[in-house]
Amino acid sequence: MKFAYQAREPNGQIRTGEITASDAGEAARQLRNEGLYLLSVQPLENGESSGLPFFRKRVTRAEIIYVTNQLAVMVDSGVPLADAVQGLAQQTANPTLADVLSKIHRDLESGEDFSSALAKYPKYFDRTYVNLIKASEASGTLAEMLDRIATQSRSELETLHKIRGAMIYPAAMLVMCVGVCIFLLTYVFPKLLPLFAGREEEIPKPTRMLIAASEVLRHEWYFVVAAAIALIGLFFYARKQPWGRYALDWMWLNLPIWGTLTRKVAISRSVRTLATTVNAGVPMLEALQLCAGVADNVFYERTWLDVSEKVTGGKQIHEALAGNELFPDTLVQMIASGEKTGKLGYVLEKVADYFDREVANAVKTATSMIEPLMVAVMGSVIGGIALAMLLPVFELSSTVS
Repeated sequence: MKFAYQAREPNGQIRTGEITASDAGEAARQLRNEGLYLLSVQPLENGESSGLPFFRKRVTRAEIIYVTNQLAVMVDSGVPLADAVQGLAQQTANPTLADVLSKIHRDLESGEDFSSALAKYPKYFDRTYVNLIKASEASGTLAEMLDRIATQSRSELETLHKIRGAMIYPAAMLVMCVGVCIFLLTYVFPKLLPLFAGREEEIPKPTRMLIAASEVLRHEWYFVVAAAIALIGLFFYARKQPWGRYALDWMWLNLPIWGTLTRKVAISRSVRTLATTVNAGVPMLEALQLCAGVADNVFYERTWLDVSEKVTGGKQIHEALAGNELFPDTLVQMIASGEKTGKLGYVLEKVADYFDREVANAVKTATSMIEPLMVAVMGSVIGGIALAMLLPVFELSSTVS
């Protein structure tokens, strides 16, 4: 059977292609043996991907969490897994999700493992999800694991909503500031230009700069729009390139206010994933690679992959993390105590809980600091434009007097 895959090479390059394997799990193992970090894998039928059409309704993380939670409840209540999946497929209002669940139900009815059926849809069920289900199938704790996955996913989604909520206010202020500036330069300022006719040499330099900007916005606005579109396109293009991802992730980590929040979010997500996978019985090397996949930052991703290599060489996790500036010393010390006492999973859960609280506090701090900063920046920009507009008027008035 052929599979279409997307994977990241050790140097950061993205590779896409096809591979032949008995199932999605075997395809993933072949790619990992080649030193690749798997991003997605989908079965091919007659040379075309069996993935869902692009134009169909998207499936949200909240819907996946709801399905996972409902499966946990039904399986724990004694409902057979296949019947539980079929029931959810019939109840869900999202046709895309209903189609996915129906296909998973057919795979279960044909004797396929739940983890293997989920692995065919990496867009909705990522590697961490599939590996946790696979571990629970081996230990017979599927209901407990589904509940744990739902809880962890819900926590991550709440953190994401908090971060997005913190960005709404500065984004709205930025849009308002840009709108006011455009209004002043294209409508208000041109009405003052007749006052300066014949006195160009007496106009201050700041006002001349405003005149030039006003001329561009009024008569060559299409160049401004084209430049804005090009910048947005360059941003999304760069985000998909190794060099661009490296530069942007470095910027997020080193921004004065946002950097602290970015670090705490990356640590919280990766440590929580490590705690869940270790407690579920996932092999340590696989758990560390999963941490790299959920960090969502190239620097933390590389660090966890480096830790995985050092653990393979015989070191413990705290030894591999020692001295790394991305992780606080207190975190390394707690991991060391967990490894020495044999309670690593328990300690990691406590550390993850602590960093979840730190993320919430960091969001509040960032919000409280960004709001007055944006007000000050907006006031300075608009006030500077107004002053540059009125400065020649004051000079002309003093000359007439």
